[in-house]
Amino acid sequence: MIFETERPGAARADAIVRAYLTEVASRWYGRAATSAEIDQAHAEEPYDDLQGDTGAFVVVSDGGAAVACAGVRFVGGIGELTKVFTLPEHRGRGIGSALLRHVEGVCRERGFASLRLDTRAELAEACALYERLGFVRVAPFNDDPYSDRWYAKRLS
Repeated sequence: MIFETERPGAARADAIVRAYLTEVASRWYGRAATSAEIDQAHAEEPYDDLQGDTGAFVVVSDGGAAVACAGVRFVGGIGELTKVFTLPEHRGRGIGSALLRHVEGVCRERGFASLRLDTRAELAEACALYERLGFVRVAPFNDDPYSDRWYAKRLS
């Protein structure tokens, strides 16, 4: 596994983000999402700020191709996770756990003491991963209409 910080909008970053949006939108709609729906989701959820002083976007590559990703947005002294995803054919190998531990390290290096995220209960695999890694459910910290679960973790 190779962890690399990727520039948002780069071809490899956009490819893994589109795969993430395809899965999330398809689960939301209960059917395969259309290209137009994926394009709309991409437009509604920009990630160009996940670089420099405002965040980071990390991909896990295997043979040069991105197989997983996680973004972290630096908001008011807190790292906010976003776009955490592993391609289905690469799940069950510990990639997601290793990726989140790597992102935790990035946050620690930048002086952040905690991480938080919002998600949905239907993304059961992700919820299980967060809980396994020590994230605990917290009260809502935003009003995202697509979220119904909020998690946080203190970094030590």
